[in-house]
Amino acid sequence: MNETLKTLLFAGAALALVVLAGVIEPERSTPGILSDQGEAFYPKFTDPQSVRSIEVVDYDEATAAARPFQVEFQKGRWLLVASNNYPVDIGDRLVKTSAALLDLKKDAVRSDAVADHSKFGVIDPLDAKAASLAGRGKRVTLRDARKEALADFILGKPVEGKPGFRYVRLPGQKRVYAVKTDADPSARFADWVNAGLLRIAASSLRRVTINSYSIDERMGRLDNMETVTLAQESGQWKMAGAERLNTPAVTALAATLDGLKIVDARPKPPSLAADLKTGKLQMTLETAMSLRQRGFFLTPNGRLLANEGELSAETANGLSYVLRFGEVVTGTDGRYLFVTVSFDPARAAKYGGDPAAGERAARDLSARFADWYYVISVADFQKLRLKRQDVVR
Repeated sequence: MNETLKTLLFAGAALALVVLAGVIEPERSTPGILSDQGEAFYPKFTDPQSVRSIEVVDYDEATAAARPFQVEFQKGRWLLVASNNYPVDIGDRLVKTSAALLDLKKDAVRSDAVADHSKFGVIDPLDAKAASLAGRGKRVTLRDARKEALADFILGKPVEGKPGFRYVRLPGQKRVYAVKTDADPSARFADWVNAGLLRIAASSLRRVTINSYSIDERMGRLDNMETVTLAQESGQWKMAGAERLNTPAVTALAATLDGLKIVDARPKPPSLAADLKTGKLQMTLETAMSLRQRGFFLTPNGRLLANEGELSAETANGLSYVLRFGEVVTGTDGRYLFVTVSFDPARAAKYGGDPAAGERAARDLSARFADWYYVISVADFQKLRLKRQDVVR
């Protein structure tokens, strides 16, 4: 028997053994679709502290537009890049987001068909070539200090009948997995910051004054002026001259001040922010234009007015907040809010509050409020800007 024939016989025998093994022990034969099941998506991503950027892209089917959102570590602090570098002050969300995406495993392969991407909700929201507007997922990318991707996922719909699982796909790949994860990073401003703006306890409110007016810019005067003053004593709200109050409306006002949420923020010009920190507003062209664009006006004598009126709230610690309501923010249902705060020891003494605590709070809040125009929801605005007819029964 020549060497060539021997080689062919051995090769044939080997092939027969492989086929026989597959018949006798089929469990040892792994189909291609299950080849990576159970593996980690990113085995090298082991340290959540290495994350220096979190990018979340959600998709709004109503407007057929992707909504990118980015949080980035810069100069020793986390900032919302997509919201004018507003500082993040909820650190645990960063840790939880990174940890939730750490060491995710390909628990179960569900499909290798591109046609299933819409059904599972894992179409890349950034894919401009995809024809379907529905079925787009949420893309989440974690990067390190060198801007290199540590992990990159498209999170889809929850898996039917498997609580705690959702469909996941890697960008650029066809395969869809069912993955055990509770990760659901938000692309909403309010979920990344301490959305409570004023931090007033409703029980600490002592007086609320609502000044409603309209501004006649041509004549330089205020029209349709109306003032509503409410006082809280021993947990009861009262109004001079009113026998009966619309208690639900007044209670809702106090609760809104207590939990007033910001939905976005816009930076003030540096010169205006600096003036607010010193307490001396100056009429410059930059300041005037910035204020006017958002519905605020500075009079020649230095008084700041708002085209939707203002509200002042006094607290037991001697603080006085002034909320000025400006224009509706273009393209949203939010409204600009200009906030200032001051402290008066005589007011603290009058209400029996802690003057030291009030002074500290006023200093910290003034520094924070000076830099930003805030945006609040129209619903909260309507609860705050009450008129006499809303308050008196």
